[in-house]
Amino acid sequence: MIADWSDEIVLAATILSWFIIAAGLAQTTIYLLQLVLAGYALSKRPPVARSALLWQRYGEVAPPIALLVPAYNEEVNVVESVHSMLALEYPNFEVIVVNDGSKDQTLQRLIEDFKLVKFHRPYDEALAHKPIRGLYSSPMTERLFVVDKENGGKADAQNAGINVCRAPLFCVIDGDSILEPDALMRAAQPFIDDPERTIAVGGTIRVANGSKIEAGRVREVHLPRRLLPLFQVVEYLRAFLMARLAWSSVNTLMLVSGAFGMFRRAEVVAVGGFTKGSMGEDLDLVIKLHRHMRDKKRKYRVQFIPEPVCWTEAPETLSVLARQRTRWQRGALECFFRYRACS
Repeated sequence: MIADWSDEIVLAATILSWFIIAAGLAQTTIYLLQLVLAGYALSKRPPVARSALLWQRYGEVAPPIALLVPAYNEEVNVVESVHSMLALEYPNFEVIVVNDGSKDQTLQRLIEDFKLVKFHRPYDEALAHKPIRGLYSSPMTERLFVVDKENGGKADAQNAGINVCRAPLFCVIDGDSILEPDALMRAAQPFIDDPERTIAVGGTIRVANGSKIEAGRVREVHLPRRLLPLFQVVEYLRAFLMARLAWSSVNTLMLVSGAFGMFRRAEVVAVGGFTKGSMGEDLDLVIKLHRHMRDKKRKYRVQFIPEPVCWTEAPETLSVLARQRTRWQRGALECFFRYRACS
């Protein structure tokens, strides 16, 4: 009897071992494929142009862009973040901060620092969202608008921003992210070069931990001093400069990061905007865009370009990292089940 149980245990362990080996080999094969595709894509890319040269080439034809910034209880960093965004190098853009029913002094800080006043601006109501309580503009700059609305979550705030904006392109960015000064110009380049097919563009996200940040700009780049963010530096480099570049080269990119992504407004409105309540609203939107364009049998591109850089703070403790990754995995599973019937 004991021998029979021992044989079954050995058999189960053997099967499990082979499964783990097979899974590891499959993952390694996929990584190698990504590396080959990414290397080929990089070899075909032209040399990286200087910011001044980009401005000379595209400054006069660059389309208007709306920078959408959802904010919820961001009173500590919101003013510095907005100043940083207003200083971006792009000829025609507006910053729309969407105060998503913050319970702290987020709106008051914006009103005081930018001398905001209420104003009337007709806007589209193509996408559903919680009621807007007021629109604010600043006499200090014509680029800044603030939307004050009832709390409805990040996707709801983004939909409100899409309704209010008038630009043909919009860029979504987290309130605590930092863009390189020329990031908008570089992200807009595919929309200028291929305006008929390009519907979404993502850029590189890099870890800011350990770097020197002054006045909303990364002044000196350094590696993190703690081990956990250091591991994430390697992970982010692999994810963006290998995986996303590889899948973009064959037009199968399924994720444009919610921390920094640019989209064509008309196509996003056509698919109903961001899905309210979704834990993976960025993945959800890109899947809907793929499905919409394929159903319409239209040629399109969802691109990743490595040059536009957005900096973000990575978790430094296991508890925060666990919550972040749990949210990511739950969001991915939610999207896979929601669209499992899509062909």
